[in-house]
Amino acid sequence: MSWPRHGAPVLGWARDGGAGPGRVSVLAYGKELGFRASGERHCVGARGNPCPLAAVVPARSAGARCVECARLDRAHSVAADTMADDPRPYRVYLAWFGPGLVKVGITREARDAARLREQGAVVFSWLGRGPLMAARRTEELLRSAFGVPDRIPYARKRAVRGGLPGEADRAREVEELYGRAVALEGAGWPEALERLPFEAVDHTEVFGLAAVGAAARVVDGLADGGVVAGRLVAAAGPDLHLETAGEGQFVLDTRLVTGWELTAADARSVSGVPLVATGGGGVQDELF
Repeated sequence: MSWPRHGAPVLGWARDGGAGPGRVSVLAYGKELGFRASGERHCVGARGNPCPLAAVVPARSAGARCVECARLDRAHSVAADTMADDPRPYRVYLAWFGPGLVKVGITREARDAARLREQGAVVFSWLGRGPLMAARRTEELLRSAFGVPDRIPYARKRAVRGGLPGEADRAREVEELYGRAVALEGAGWPEALERLPFEAVDHTEVFGLAAVGAAARVVDGLADGGVVAGRLVAAAGPDLHLETAGEGQFVLDTRLVTGWELTAADARSVSGVPLVATGGGGVQDELF
């Protein structure tokens, strides 16, 4: 699942088990979805290349990569600090996922807000722009000065998504952190980072969160023959919020779908996969 720079989220399909992109399906709220997993879950490879071993990976892992492919994919990521000489401009952002859940991060400027939608940020504001290492130093400065994390577990994001406050309250924590951050100019703020004006961008409508109910359950993993079916009511980050007449609302973390061979299933059938309460069970994070 991915979020283009503009428009609705899409699901990407690999052909014949390859790691490269195939066709995409646009996800529209109100649309009915139904699919069945078959066989075993295999490693999706790295950097556009299929896994040479076609290794089987755990059903509850979010990464869908074997150890070697995960290491290769990580080695070329910004998060691994292996691209210090990257000449492209980056932006520092402040993101809000729910009451008390604020983080700082960086993204390549050309990606615009796609990274924020991929993380399920309900509200965000840009803080600054500049070279990669200046953006990274600013991120570290805010983490050290204010104890702001650079990562918030998806289980915590899901737990609060169904009971968010009003628009003004949603933006308030981001604005307060922005004010504290710009006060650091001249006290460790990298000179190469250009400060950007505060502007709260709210994704509530983009995600369809008005239709999300409280205490949703979460798919705990797929298995051979397991069916996921329902009507799409919302999407945020990698999560699809689905609803069925018999089971109410539940959440599918689409990272659990990667690596499976899928076939069509009746979208109005009862889902045949284990569901756990939001915040319970949990998806195993990537290895790195």
